[in-house]
Amino acid sequence: MLEGTERLTNLYPGILELQDQIRKTYSEQNKTAKKGQIVFVGSSLMEIFPIETLQKGLSLDKWIYNRGVRATTTQDVLDHIDTLIFDLQPSKIFINIGSNDIGFCVPEQVFLGNYDEILRKISEKLPDTAVYVMAYYPVNTVDDFGESKEDHDSLFQTRNNDIFESASKKVKKLAEKYGYQFINVNRGLTDEAGNLRKELTFDGAHMFPAGYEIVLENLKEYLIDA
Repeated sequence: MLEGTERLTNLYPGILELQDQIRKTYSEQNKTAKKGQIVFVGSSLMEIFPIETLQKGLSLDKWIYNRGVRATTTQDVLDHIDTLIFDLQPSKIFINIGSNDIGFCVPEQVFLGNYDEILRKISEKLPDTAVYVMAYYPVNTVDDFGESKEDHDSLFQTRNNDIFESASKKVKKLAEKYGYQFINVNRGLTDEAGNLRKELTFDGAHMFPAGYEIVLENLKEYLIDA
């Protein structure tokens, strides 16, 4: 089974160029962004979170910047941590990263080692920043979303709720190592069998805005300062 970048480029030709363009856009936006705000960091599961629209109804005293990049792994975050985090000097960071490491068969020791290094760098460079390490979202591997069997197998061959639950427990320990808060904001996303509710997802893994509205409701207590 292919691993890391090779597997990524085989699954999604042209993705590296697209990622570079997304990060270039973020880099330009960072030049005029206000420092000390809130940053969301992660992969496509974060990138498609319509937080810059949904936050308008929150009455927050800080702005939320979304720095999610599709198909991103923990190594990608490490390689571009200035653009994704440090250039913004955030007061709060919400991070959900690693589902692609699992999906692309990055060895667990590499994935967790990278995650550890991300948190270490943040703790050293931003010692006063509140960091929230997020549990992985549930997936739905059982319902039909109109995809081919090949596409279904490609997406879920190494992704399921048991795998993500196990990984969440491990990244929770990493969060605790640095005194960061591990949060599970998945309440309301699953059906009785524990799968991501069919009406909330278009492919079993990625959510419609309605799913993110539920996540945002669960996030409020961490976003709004007491």
